[in-house]
Amino acid sequence: MNDIKIIQKSIADLIPYSRNPRRNDEAVPMVMNSIKEFGFKVPIVVDRNNIIVCGHTRFKAALKLGLETVPCIVADDLSDEQIKAFRLADNKVSEKAEWDFEILSGELDDIINIDMDSFGFESIDFEEYEDYEDYEHEENQQETQRRVENIVNLEYGQFDGEGKYDIPKLEPVTELPPISEWIGFNYVLSDNDPTGKAVHFFIDDYQFERIWNNPQQYVEKLRQYVCVATPDFSPYGDMPLATQIFNIYRKAWVGAFLQSQGITVIPTVRASTDPRSMEFYLDGIPKNSIVLISNMWTKDKEARKYFIEHEYKNMIDKLHPSKVLVYGKYMDELKDNDVEYIETFSQGRWGK
Repeated sequence: MNDIKIIQKSIADLIPYSRNPRRNDEAVPMVMNSIKEFGFKVPIVVDRNNIIVCGHTRFKAALKLGLETVPCIVADDLSDEQIKAFRLADNKVSEKAEWDFEILSGELDDIINIDMDSFGFESIDFEEYEDYEDYEHEENQQETQRRVENIVNLEYGQFDGEGKYDIPKLEPVTELPPISEWIGFNYVLSDNDPTGKAVHFFIDDYQFERIWNNPQQYVEKLRQYVCVATPDFSPYGDMPLATQIFNIYRKAWVGAFLQSQGITVIPTVRASTDPRSMEFYLDGIPKNSIVLISNMWTKDKEARKYFIEHEYKNMIDKLHPSKVLVYGKYMDELKDNDVEYIETFSQGRWGK
């Protein structure tokens, strides 16, 4: 960095920049007062041709005060483009500064023998700024609230809850027209003929994170289907309990939201292998309704037993569903109920 030299120049030699975009006439009297009180402490910056780069207001104040010379810095190390940029930047950056009015008030109180009104401080109404700060604080609170609501979709809707965790309640569905095919949600956007079809959410959790992140986007498309199941956000048994609860909540919330948009929604039943999930996995699901359950995770004898004796039996005893739709393989233990099996993805593609 070059050493900065401050030199005195005749004010008659300085040339105001003809295209200066800054309007500064109102500030001139206050700058005059500052120079009279404190002296000319901030030099004017000029280029090698004595055209003013920074300090037009100080130049005007000096003229009115009748000064013959003023301190200057010659920015002869800058290119023409840099001079233009510096001139604009010097004016622009000052706009970004703000007062801390609490500190400012204390500083002004400490100045007794100098009239600060002559520098423009007479126009500051601290009560007004306190009101503004209260308003700004309220605005920030509202913005924070909006962002929080957006995280958990409260901006789209809040629904009556059930149980200890306020899981959104769904309306019962007792009858459905014939359904020609159930398709996974991941095929919805590419499906050109939704007539007579229904939509499930059993293939790849990551695929239906989209409907939680942007539920409104899929409403018009899903309205074209006979019915839509609630998303099976998996509450795995090795998840923290809070995450299991959140996935049950999300499942019910999406269902309640879609129902509020006029879509027929079938509740999906899903517990985890964590016995604690039995406390809340049915919350929000209506009694005497058609329900949908998957047994695809029952890969061994122990898992099959847990599904039948806990998840399935508890559902039957508490909800008394009018019909049970099962996504998965046939189970002889379920034959005593009104059960209808839905063809799975692998069954449809490979006959398995």
